[in-house]
Amino acid sequence: MDDKRYLQSLIREGEHQQQDFKYRVSDAMKLAKSVSAFANTDGGRLLIGVRDDGHMSGVRSEEEIYMMHQAAYRYCRPEASIKFDTYHVEGRTIVIATVPPSEKRPICAVGDDDKSRAYIRIADENIVASPVHLAIWRDAQNAQGTMMTYTDTVRKLLDAMLGQRLTLNQLVRRSAIPRHKVITLLARLIRFRVAQWEYADQQFLFSLP
Repeated sequence: MDDKRYLQSLIREGEHQQQDFKYRVSDAMKLAKSVSAFANTDGGRLLIGVRDDGHMSGVRSEEEIYMMHQAAYRYCRPEASIKFDTYHVEGRTIVIATVPPSEKRPICAVGDDDKSRAYIRIADENIVASPVHLAIWRDAQNAQGTMMTYTDTVRKLLDAMLGQRLTLNQLVRRSAIPRHKVITLLARLIRFRVAQWEYADQQFLFSLP
């Protein structure tokens, strides 16, 4: 398959959880958010030089290619793994940046305020990860593993979730358990598939399966 047909086949998929279009790269920090989101979720690819409507406009300058590398290696902490492939179609240059899922989550993107934030990819959006996601990843990096003990506190948390879809703040109020403890326990309940999360109405909701 030649470059044009291959790119057209990808573009027909549209933007989704593992694919994003970038018309141009004018801000390495903004691009780093997409890299972070893909690395922290299921991986994905950025088609750079492609408009939202799928038109292949091409990468305009060497500076854009430089900023792509900056996004991965300077504005992601730790550095994200990323592979760049260049395609030439009708005099235009399209770059595909492929980001595999990271084994060292979270991969954070540095913002204008010099703060690092982790993102996840949901459908075709990059969303700031919740404190619960951060706790899940922290647990996953624990070389000694994670245990779950059924305590009175766990029972209170499960009772608060029964038949409900609650935000983290609602769950803290309803359970009367300190916020930091709710985050830790909720992360473990999700890892053990006792609880689940979803993203709806621009917020994370937690519930029992």
